[in-house]
Amino acid sequence: MKLSGQGTLLRIFLGEADLYNHQSFYEVIVRKARELGLAGATVVRGVEGFGARSRVIHTAKILRLSEDLPLVIEIVDTDEKIRGFIPVVDALFEEVNCGGLMTVEKVDIIRYSPGK
Repeated sequence: MKLSGQGTLLRIFLGEADLYNHQSFYEVIVRKARELGLAGATVVRGVEGFGARSRVIHTAKILRLSEDLPLVIEIVDTDEKIRGFIPVVDALFEEVNCGGLMTVEKVDIIRYSPGK
């Protein structure tokens, strides 16, 4: 598959400690994206952050090492595929009953093609 031109970026913000049936929630989302044929997903670990329910800042500082650092999953694909994936992720969030945030923005895809 080769993509170029107008695309859509889905960002999913969640915590590293969030679980879905004893599995890391971010792994469940990434595997579901792959299963549904999205172009790709990247999980980025944050150095510091807090969310809607956080009373404390989670940080990677050596003296306050957190096991619940913020994570961001980024997925870029066509608008149609991203819009179709959002309800899937939303339903997963409802099952997990954890805090999270999803954002969507238009992007210009410069190059996307599978390697050799």
